[in-house]
Amino acid sequence: MAAIPRAALLLGLAGLLPFLWGALTIYSEPAARATLETVGPRFTGPFVILQYGTIILAFMSGVLWGFATKAEGARAATGYALSVLPALWAFFFVGGGPVSAASYLIAGFLGLLLLDFAFVRWGLAPDWWMSLRLLLTAVVVACLILVVI
Repeated sequence: MAAIPRAALLLGLAGLLPFLWGALTIYSEPAARATLETVGPRFTGPFVILQYGTIILAFMSGVLWGFATKAEGARAATGYALSVLPALWAFFFVGGGPVSAASYLIAGFLGLLLLDFAFVRWGLAPDWWMSLRLLLTAVVVACLILVVI
């Protein structure tokens, strides 16, 4: 696998901050209290993890759509069709209580890895894509598991 470009790695890691902050506020009462007092409950614990997770899963549909633009014919049609699946998954399945929502997000992010792999295999995503996606997905899933347990 090729090395992840520095900008992509740094921005990808920065994108983990809301997940990590949510995880911190699950386990740290002082962090949770300070967050509640300064910016409100939307940015604590399961709330921030689930809301941001839903947004990122839908965002990844757009990333895959962009990769699909590199294809032609039937491969392009397949790429476009597959690219909308993460957003549709988030729309139709993420909801209900926090455990259910987190469980569906975990399944969505793991399913997204399969789509990422397909796009790499078809030569539509960069060589380094899976290295980045595996790293980011591992952290995202670990944070979502904290909501489930």
